[in-house]
Amino acid sequence: MNSYVLFAVVILYLALLFLVAHRAEKKKSKIWVNNPYIYALSLAVYCTAWTYYGSIGVAVNDGLDYLPIYVGPMIIIPAWIYINRKIIRIARINKVSSIADFISLRYGNSRSFGAIITLVCIFGIIPYIGLQIKAISETFHLVTNTPVSKNIFTDNATYVVVLLALFSSYYGTRYVDASEKRLGIISAVALESFLKLIFLIVLGVFVTFFAFDGLSDIYEKASKFPDFKAKNTFSGLEGSFNWMILCLISASAIFLLPRQFHTAIVENRQEKHLKTAIWFFPLYLLIFNIFIFPIAWGGRIIFEGQSVNPEFYSILIPQHFGNQIITVLVFLGGLSSSISMVIISSITLSIMLSNNLIIPYGWLDKLKSDNDVKNTRNITNIRKISIFILIVTSFAFYKYFILRNSLYSVGLISFVVISQLGPSFFGAIFWRRGSYKGAVIGLIGGLIICYFGLIIPQYYFSFNQEFKGFLIEMYNWFSFFNIPYLGSISQIFFWSILVNMTLFTIISVSQKGDYRERNFAEIYIDVDKYIQNHENAFIWRGKAYVSDIRNILVKFLGEKKTEQALRIFNLKYNIDTRTETADARFIKFSENLLSGRIGTASAKILIEGVTYEDKISLKEVLEILEESKENISLNKKLTEQSRALKKLSKELSSANENLIFKDKQKDDFLDTVAHELRTPLTAIRSAGEILADDDDDIPLDIKREFLNNIITESDRLNEIINDILYLDKLEHGQIALNISKNNILETYQKALNPISHLLHQKNIHLNEVNLLTKTQFEYDEARLIQVFQNILGNALKFTDEQGTIQAKFQEKDNQLIIRIFNTGKQIPEDDLNLIFDKFYQSRNQNVRKPLGSGLGLAICRKIMEAHQGNISAKNLEIGVEFQMILNIINAEK
Repeated sequence: MNSYVLFAVVILYLALLFLVAHRAEKKKSKIWVNNPYIYALSLAVYCTAWTYYGSIGVAVNDGLDYLPIYVGPMIIIPAWIYINRKIIRIARINKVSSIADFISLRYGNSRSFGAIITLVCIFGIIPYIGLQIKAISETFHLVTNTPVSKNIFTDNATYVVVLLALFSSYYGTRYVDASEKRLGIISAVALESFLKLIFLIVLGVFVTFFAFDGLSDIYEKASKFPDFKAKNTFSGLEGSFNWMILCLISASAIFLLPRQFHTAIVENRQEKHLKTAIWFFPLYLLIFNIFIFPIAWGGRIIFEGQSVNPEFYSILIPQHFGNQIITVLVFLGGLSSSISMVIISSITLSIMLSNNLIIPYGWLDKLKSDNDVKNTRNITNIRKISIFILIVTSFAFYKYFILRNSLYSVGLISFVVISQLGPSFFGAIFWRRGSYKGAVIGLIGGLIICYFGLIIPQYYFSFNQEFKGFLIEMYNWFSFFNIPYLGSISQIFFWSILVNMTLFTIISVSQKGDYRERNFAEIYIDVDKYIQNHENAFIWRGKAYVSDIRNILVKFLGEKKTEQALRIFNLKYNIDTRTETADARFIKFSENLLSGRIGTASAKILIEGVTYEDKISLKEVLEILEESKENISLNKKLTEQSRALKKLSKELSSANENLIFKDKQKDDFLDTVAHELRTPLTAIRSAGEILADDDDDIPLDIKREFLNNIITESDRLNEIINDILYLDKLEHGQIALNISKNNILETYQKALNPISHLLHQKNIHLNEVNLLTKTQFEYDEARLIQVFQNILGNALKFTDEQGTIQAKFQEKDNQLIIRIFNTGKQIPEDDLNLIFDKFYQSRNQNVRKPLGSGLGLAICRKIMEAHQGNISAKNLEIGVEFQMILNIINAEK
């Protein structure tokens, strides 16, 4: 492919990333801001060019040794739900913007320790960035079939690097507060992570199913190589130990690499996103590795006997088959892997360089004398220049030091160097006794071993073929520490971490740290106790004035933001705005406000410059912390009691409302009962008074009619009383069901027989629809007859002459469903849920009120509920349908 065409494709691809970043920053829609998948995809910045190309080379040359780089993170990532949640909370309450700030703050907010960590990260990551530039340059020339130019001005990779630097410096420095979330950058990185995975899958499918006839074909042909079996099996104890150590290296890298700390901790918007990340990211790594084996061994089969770099099989295979589209897609996938790493790493290193080296050791005095506008511009420019310097330095490193080194070896060395931060990092969140001196000396001890064991041999051989002179004698002496069954990388990692941890532990135990270290140790380890009012946990004693600290804040935040911040602080702690002296809480609050802009160490120095602090003994610190813990515990108990009282108050209020409602129900019930009883009693009394007059003029047939009325109304009165008593027993579960196996159609017929003559009188048409496969079911027949009679009785009342009553029997989903439909007037929609209440009678009754107690449907509901079933009603176009459901499983028990 022509160089200019490919360069134009690269420009378009970078323009796409720029557009995505711009839209994400501008729109700030939910799809970008609070999307856990954007967060999880941004973590895939872990998969760099080393992963994209280097893993294939390792699979060919060293077999399964490429897998630990992914297995380590996959094993440790589930622990993020505890470890990273804790780190996120610590970082959030302390405005931490980098791993250097995080570690140095724990050990007394030491400026020197922050500077040392920054240098370690720079020297460990610059070769790694150079590695990405090497991958971009070599794959560019591979796709275009052009030689790598030694002249940087004619090398196309130079211009790609410049574009990366421009993109990174523009979007990476938009916020002067380094702890702010960079939505544009993270969205672009998430898109790159998605695309590089898709492009690798496309390549894998092409190699497996187009270049070969499936995975079995590749396996069959690859297994004929004499070294195939040895490379794809563990070589006994030696292989197992090396694998285990490589897993430890990669597991530590997922926490300690500056870019991983930035994406996982600094860019985390919500803790709950971790729940998505702990399954999504391992799944991503798993999918990423599915096609490494077929690509690696497919390339080995195709290019057997040819002198080609196996790390670039992913480019060479589609080229071999003349498929330019897949070649370009794979190149863009590798470019995505490199670009995302370069962007995030350069941004994080520039923050560390400015906040932990340049500002605290050179620019702090100048910043103190300028205003907020100039300070913002100066800090931004420092970071922009830092990004350029870092990327240009990495480019130079690639050109002069790692040109002949493999991607895998350079990446693994960077991992081992960065892993030296492990003891002080994990000690910060789990061990109170860890001290500044122990952490620094342990780190330096581990780095010395890395320097002599890895860095000198790796880059010395860039210019020499073998050790000469003094180096031979020195390395011969060190050969005493060789472990026969470990590889060189594994050995250096083992000895460096062992020395690092040993020095860190011994010195920390033998020498007590100062009060500030112990103070931050408590805040870090017990962060959950202090998260709500973390300023209370900061111990400070001395003399300070709010006005002096305010002047410092104005120089960096501006007048408006400073006033807003002070207002929030005063409201939070209920402090009078006229208070002149500052306490420990205000000191910590002010340091946090400055930390994002100039780093935690510089913030501490600035605040110390306008305050006078009294020295506090370690014993006093422990006493204050203990008192603070007791206060926090007491506040927690009071808060819990307050919540309990609120809950109890809410329950009492709900209970009171329920009692009021029940009382109203009782009044309504008594009113209805009184009304229902008064009606027959009035009729009985009236008829009785007439008969009591003993007037002989009353005809005998009239007297008989009055006597019949007395008997009828007495029967109705008795029915009402019986129904009330019966319903009460049903509600209190005092009536046991007599469950037996019965024929449901026969039961329905038994209920229908007593009123059949009344139905014939009104010329009502009766229908039965039987959709049952069986008719025998278990239920209390007498109770179900009572239900049917109530429903049929209502149907008889409200069905017009020559109307229809239809019963439908159906079995569905282990339920017996019985529907009884009648034509006639409908039930008001508002009353459909009320008809099963006591004494309800429809508003659409005839002028002459039908006889009844008003309790029939209420009794029906209770009987169906006693059978673990239910009853409901609904209006149809020409009438009303009642539906009864009986669970067959429950009934059969």
